[in-house]
Amino acid sequence: MGLFGSVLEWLLGPDKNPIVEVAQLFRENAEFGAQRAASARAAAFDQFDSEFANERKGVFDCFVDSLNRLPRPMMALGNIALFGQAMYDPVWFTSRMVGLGAVPEQL
Repeated sequence: MGLFGSVLEWLLGPDKNPIVEVAQLFRENAEFGAQRAASARAAAFDQFDSEFANERKGVFDCFVDSLNRLPRPMMALGNIALFGQAMYDPVWFTSRMVGLGAVPEQL
């Protein structure tokens, strides 16, 4: 094996392939990376499963879930209403947009 091979064997251990070990310093082993990703996904699914295992919902839970589902449709319908109002009364729409332009950017 030679001097270089014996030095690598001494550094890496007797049962390891020195070429593979050195190559893994520069490039991730795709098989091990896929195994780590699969185990991370499985752990996340197990966490979600344990979190949502108890499905008994009371009136308050249903009410809060309903409130949580409202913002996105309300924003979409509000934008459609603004487009309609802009066609119906452009002066009103322009004054509202000027007012929105005066709001600081951080808000």
